[in-house]
Amino acid sequence: MEIRNLGTSGLKISAIAYGNWLTHGSQVEEDAALACIRQALDEGITTFDTADAYANTAAETVMGKGLASERREGLEIFTKVYWPTGPGKHNDHGLSRKHIMESIDGSLRRLGTDYVDLYQAHRYDHETPLEETMEAFADVVRQGKALYIGVSEWTAEQIRAGHALARELRIPFVSSQPQYNMLWRVIESEVVPTCKELGIGQVVWSPIAQGVLTGKYLPGQAPPAGSRATDEKGGANFVKRYLQDDVLERVQQLKPIADEAGLTLAQLAVAWTLQNDNVSAAIIGASRPEQVTENVAAAGVRLSEDAMRRIDEIFEGHIERDPAKTVSPASRDFG
Repeated sequence: MEIRNLGTSGLKISAIAYGNWLTHGSQVEEDAALACIRQALDEGITTFDTADAYANTAAETVMGKGLASERREGLEIFTKVYWPTGPGKHNDHGLSRKHIMESIDGSLRRLGTDYVDLYQAHRYDHETPLEETMEAFADVVRQGKALYIGVSEWTAEQIRAGHALARELRIPFVSSQPQYNMLWRVIESEVVPTCKELGIGQVVWSPIAQGVLTGKYLPGQAPPAGSRATDEKGGANFVKRYLQDDVLERVQQLKPIADEAGLTLAQLAVAWTLQNDNVSAAIIGASRPEQVTENVAAAGVRLSEDAMRRIDEIFEGHIERDPAKTVSPASRDFG
């Protein structure tokens, strides 16, 4: 397993992180989920990412069970706060001081740990002053409940403002967690340059575009049984934008590039994200242990400049680059 620093901080993490969004506590039964966590540990993954909102807190509980027997100092455990949890009442979401202080305690209880290594704002909260949010994060850090803070799906402007306050409060703001893959590159023009300047690293999600870049979805054919595209609990909603025959045909054109590199299509996709020098880790998910083993092989791979160029050419016209696509809800009224 390749180990990288998270941004310019001293925290070292595995280049492949294991995450349980849309799987543990919902799509995947607990025994299978625990087997995937065990496989991740066996493959050398030390970084585990979850969130209180995943499966309405159930994912954190499963992650806690899966990591319970491990030496805590040998792990990097990440979680997040923002989206509704519990019954979803007016203070059950957002980045208010009340919600942050209550949420960190709930997350620690479910994860079975005294602290998380990274506590992340899962979106930007337009209804709470940024000063209130950052001061609450500062208290979480000073109480020893989190070692570092980060954000997920914040714009470059929001990251810069948050980082400035973190510096004033003398707390370590070290990470950004955006969606990033061959097809979705909205962070490249603004977020990545800003984060490089500030010493913030990317921990990216969806490196295989919800499974589309594995090549398992074929043009003109129904999605495979049991795939994310058939998951009516939420997974299908996230993958459907990619299920266009033109996109799926281009994915199949990646096969010669993968073959030349000695990789599967999934490994090629994960390795591609790790070529970006601002990416500290790529988060993989799994419903079966063998998927973990396959994706871990992307760690440490260096793709040639020719391979990177050919990938760009294949997806020309189908790559989303607009930084305005990084959007947080305008309101906390999710009802």
